[in-house]
Amino acid sequence: MEKALESIEVGSHSFSAASKLFDKTTRERSWLLYAWCRRCDDIADNQEKGGPLGEQGTPKDAEDRIQAIRVLTRRALEEQPTADFAFDAFGLVAKECHLDYDMANDVITGFAMDATGFAPTNERDMMRYCYHVAGAVGIMMAHIMGVRSDDGETLDRANDLGLAFQIANISRDVVEDAAAGRVYIPADWLAEAGLAPGEHAKPENRFILASIMPRMIALMQKHEDAARLGAKNLPFRSRWAVLAAANIYGAIGRKVLDRGQKAWDSRTCVSRLEKAWHVTTAFFEALRNNPPGPDEPITWSRHDYRPLAGW
Repeated sequence: MEKALESIEVGSHSFSAASKLFDKTTRERSWLLYAWCRRCDDIADNQEKGGPLGEQGTPKDAEDRIQAIRVLTRRALEEQPTADFAFDAFGLVAKECHLDYDMANDVITGFAMDATGFAPTNERDMMRYCYHVAGAVGIMMAHIMGVRSDDGETLDRANDLGLAFQIANISRDVVEDAAAGRVYIPADWLAEAGLAPGEHAKPENRFILASIMPRMIALMQKHEDAARLGAKNLPFRSRWAVLAAANIYGAIGRKVLDRGQKAWDSRTCVSRLEKAWHVTTAFFEALRNNPPGPDEPITWSRHDYRPLAGW
C-alpha cells in the first residue's frame, strides 16, 4: 500500500488529490489499481514513473514488453507471485472487486497501441484509443466503487469520465506527444485545418492548431457532462471524488482552450489553490446531486468504442 501511494503521488497529482476523497477502502483500492496502470505504462514505454520515454527499440522489443505485461497480469489474477509489487497489487484489488482479465486486457490494448505507433485516422479511432487507455480504467474504477456488473448505465457513464480525461490529456500534451513521434488528434481533423501530422505542433502552426481545440474540448465537455449523470448513482464519498476529478480535468481542457496558441508554450496545469476550489465545488455538487447532463441526448455506450479491430 505504501508503494502504491508513492506511485500515485509521483505519477498524478490530480488523481492523488481526488482519490483522498474516497472512503478508506475505496481509496486504497484505487491506489492499488493506479499502481498497476502506472507500471504497465512504464513497461510499455520503457520509462520510469511516467518520466521521459526510454529507447523504444525494434517492433519486436515493443511486442515483448506488451507480452510481459499480459503474462504478469494473468499471473496476478491467478494469485501467483509476480516479483513486481504493482502486479501483485492488481491481483489483490482484482480479487476483492471481481475484476477479470477481459477488463485488464482492454487497458493493456491501449498500451499496445501506444507501443506500436498507433495514430487515429478519424474521430472514432481517437475515441476507441481513449476507451482503451482511460475509459476501460474508468469502468474498473466503477467496480471498485461498488457498481454492479449488470448496472450498464453507470458503467457507461464511468467510461465517459475516462474518455473526457483522455481528451483533456491529448489536448494538453499535443506538443509533448509530437516530440515523441506520437499524434492523437485525428488525421482528418488535421487535414481539414491544413496541417500534416508531425508538422502540426511546430510553433509556426500553433495558431491553426488552436483552431481545432474548440472541437476537442466540446467533445470532452459532452463526455464530462454524461459522466456526472453516472456519479449521481454513487455513494456520497465516491460521488464527491468523481466530481472533483471531473472538475480538475475539465479545467485543464478549458484552460487549453482559453490559452489559444499559447497553450503549449508551457504545460497547462491546475494550481493547488484551483484544485482546492474544484474539490470544494464538487462537495456541494455531490450534496445537491442534480446534474443537468449533456446538451444532446446520450445515445452512446462503452460498447461503441470496443474492440478496435486488429488489436
